[in-house]
Amino acid sequence: MIKFIKRFFQVLIILLFVTLILRSFFIAAYKIPTGSMKNMLLPGDFLIISKADYKLTTPKFIPFTHIKIPQISLFNISKPKLYDVIVFNLPSEYYSNIKDIKLNLVKRVVGLPGDTLQLINRNLYINFKRIDPPLTVYYSNSKIFSNGIRENGIFPRNKKWNTDNYGPLIIPQKGDIIKLNLKNINYWKKLINSETDSIGVSIEGTVININGKPVREYTLKQDYFFVMGDNRDNSLDSRFWGFVPENHILGKALIIYWSEDLDTSFSSLDEYYDTIRFDRIFLGIR
Repeated sequence: MIKFIKRFFQVLIILLFVTLILRSFFIAAYKIPTGSMKNMLLPGDFLIISKADYKLTTPKFIPFTHIKIPQISLFNISKPKLYDVIVFNLPSEYYSNIKDIKLNLVKRVVGLPGDTLQLINRNLYINFKRIDPPLTVYYSNSKIFSNGIRENGIFPRNKKWNTDNYGPLIIPQKGDIIKLNLKNINYWKKLINSETDSIGVSIEGTVININGKPVREYTLKQDYFFVMGDNRDNSLDSRFWGFVPENHILGKALIIYWSEDLDTSFSSLDEYYDTIRFDRIFLGIR
């Protein structure tokens, strides 16, 4: 009996260790809370995320806690591709209304580093060529915002753009040298602050400082991506808060491992059974 108990705890410790390694470096789970990715993903879908599709890194947080730790990139594997569905942590510098530093979002990559992106009457153009949309793109509103009409909350704030007619906008990439001046510093300030430590960007009269040192230019340290939800009329995405830094991407969404209808209430096990969407379980994400 003692040998059995000892063996049981040995197996349990090994399983916990393997689970910790898998969660820290290779896979993660994510629950869809909103309808921003309808029709591909629905509220109540539970996803498996591959952390190792793009690169291997150490965790941002101590596993099973909210304690943040320095993250180290171990090695790169690949880059996100056009129309990949990714899960990422939204930088708090980009959207001041969001307080939770662990808030994760899921969206589709629609623009890669260095691309010039534009929406013309809802059609996506990359480097001035029209790109066919995924079959899952959904519009709940038949009315299209006209070109030249500024929509509230749109990024950047000084452009007369909207969610249907947007851009052209150049997506930043690693190595870009940004010439800084008083006219464009507000556009680049949040992005630079997300890359730098200490005090970040400050302005003294006509002088622009980064970490207390006067500068006239800044070289970007990483790549950035532009993302949108498939439910284009009901998605808070890059059109509103800007770019996703590469180091905030948690992984690629692979498969739905469980799905239940959050709009259906239940008071018994039988009723809960009716909320399960069996046709979506093990559905691959494309």
